[in-house]
Amino acid sequence: MKRVVVGLSGGVDSSVAAYLLKEQGYDVIGLFMKNWHDDSVTISNECPWLEDSNDAMLVAEKLGIPFQVVDLSKEYKERIVDYMFREYELGRTPNPDVLCNREIKFDVFLKVALELGADFVATGHYCRKGIITKDNKEIYQLLAGKDVNKDQSYFLCQLSQKQLATTLFPIGELTKPEVRQIASDLDLITAEKKDSQGLCFIGKVRLPEFLQQKLQPKEGVIVKIDNDSDVYHKPIVTYDSKIEELSEGAKKYIYNKNDGKVVGKHQGAHYFTKGQRKGLAVGGTVEPLYVIETDVDNNVIYTGEGKNHKGLYRKVLFVKNEEIHYVREDLVLSEGEQMSVKARIRYRQTLENATIYKVKDGMYVEFENKQSAITEGQFVAWYQNDELLGSGVIS
Repeated sequence: MKRVVVGLSGGVDSSVAAYLLKEQGYDVIGLFMKNWHDDSVTISNECPWLEDSNDAMLVAEKLGIPFQVVDLSKEYKERIVDYMFREYELGRTPNPDVLCNREIKFDVFLKVALELGADFVATGHYCRKGIITKDNKEIYQLLAGKDVNKDQSYFLCQLSQKQLATTLFPIGELTKPEVRQIASDLDLITAEKKDSQGLCFIGKVRLPEFLQQKLQPKEGVIVKIDNDSDVYHKPIVTYDSKIEELSEGAKKYIYNKNDGKVVGKHQGAHYFTKGQRKGLAVGGTVEPLYVIETDVDNNVIYTGEGKNHKGLYRKVLFVKNEEIHYVREDLVLSEGEQMSVKARIRYRQTLENATIYKVKDGMYVEFENKQSAITEGQFVAWYQNDELLGSGVIS
């Protein structure tokens, strides 16, 4: 009998995943990951880990499977929290959930599971795993979940063939309502439990307070850039090559304080991210202000009025060579090659038509339509049909 260790999070999805695996005849063990100790920055009544751990234990009891708690908080701090602080300090916006899957769930946790004699690990992610044969070799596919409203393949965009080989996604063929119905029929305590929000395994966090543990408040100014600013009046140029055009298209707008008007103050540019609307506390505009750029070196936030402001939109982004990751290693592009794909730059964004171009130093992703708030540090993921082929960190 094959053994599977399920990451029981105390939520409905992993609960039903464990049940389905048991029904399929696997020897199932439930494992809860404790990754955080500091409750001072969490909104504790939203997602306390203690309550989640208890719910996971009750589910395991109900299903008649062994249950353990494993403390991975040391690894989580080193690999996720410290990384977050570094990225925010540099003025980038990290995606801890993507990193959490690559570094914790499917690395540290996977090793713990294998030590328990597991053949596979399983999670409650809404995605699917496919297997194809190419040149007499098995290749694993990361496929979108059947529930288009809940598809979580984007969060797994950094997984490798080795990680996928030992992974199962039992609820990938189901919709969220079907998962809740199964949990309700089984009378599981998690059946009606709300989906957790916030950082992977920590819960809902007051981000400024969280960041202030390491990044000190520092007063700076908020500058409003008008839509008709000279910054946006670039001369029409005929480019000698497509790559030259892409290079120009991927460049960020460069602002200085003289390009706009000071409209307020903030407590640290590193607490803000592109596209952010809340937390600026500036009134007196017809439409809300959005962050269009942060300058952490000079501690200035640049904003634009309205969600259609020119400063929010670009068609091209760049990924450095060291940040390119292929799930499908057999489809790696060589310099000078290109591929038509669908791509997204954030979770739950509709997939958009795009083309990826491999160049010497990395990869350009050119979208058919302009994208709002392309943000450094976030991940772009590219697909063909419903298969996620690869991803990269936006430069």
